[in-house]
Amino acid sequence: MKDVPAELPPGLTIAAVLERADPRDALVTASGIKRLEDLPASAVVGTSSLRRQAQIRALRGDLRIEALRGNVDTRLRKLDTGAGGGVTADPLAGTRMDAIVLASAGLIRLGLESRITARLDPSVCLPAVTQGVIGIECRESDAVTVEVLRALEDTPTRKVMDAERAFAARLGGSCQSPIAALAELSGDKITLRGLVAEPDGSRLLRDTITGSAADAKALGRQLAERILAAGAGPLLERLRAS
Repeated sequence: MKDVPAELPPGLTIAAVLERADPRDALVTASGIKRLEDLPASAVVGTSSLRRQAQIRALRGDLRIEALRGNVDTRLRKLDTGAGGGVTADPLAGTRMDAIVLASAGLIRLGLESRITARLDPSVCLPAVTQGVIGIECRESDAVTVEVLRALEDTPTRKVMDAERAFAARLGGSCQSPIAALAELSGDKITLRGLVAEPDGSRLLRDTITGSAADAKALGRQLAERILAAGAGPLLERLRAS
């Protein structure tokens, strides 16, 4: 769901969401080092996510961020060619990387959980909006299919998804924006953490809100309003313009 636009095309609906997988980002290192804080000075970290880049740079301004694209196997291969920040013998691999950051859920679903060196605490790297959630989209008017899909619905996941998506929608963000959110359900309460960041990590606007799970979407919008009031509006507008 993290790649699904906040506004669906007319006539389509997310008829069911599956139980959320681990929403955290995964650190995968060549050396086995388990914390970003412990990587050597000027180590190379691979990611193309502005959200991840911003939070990594805020934590460790000395780390070198290198673009990391391709499917999961390609990204892991770029790490496996070696470490140290030099140029590999493989022209397809490019710059050597000491670590890469991927979604834990993706690695787990591909049977690659063993490649996860550490799962990054959300206080270090808040995940993407709805990371780890799988949604099933269908025609809103197809009552038969909608009814069948209800059997797959995970209600707790729907509630946290609604809060996170409402947060991102109010901010006008896309999956490429330096926006992060994580909602957690405890009883009938949701705690939603949100973040908007400068891509260079020089400014992280964070806030948290707790309220009734029955008002999940309203909570998301309220948190977005608070972060906008703290200065996120001009930041996001500048990024959209550029």
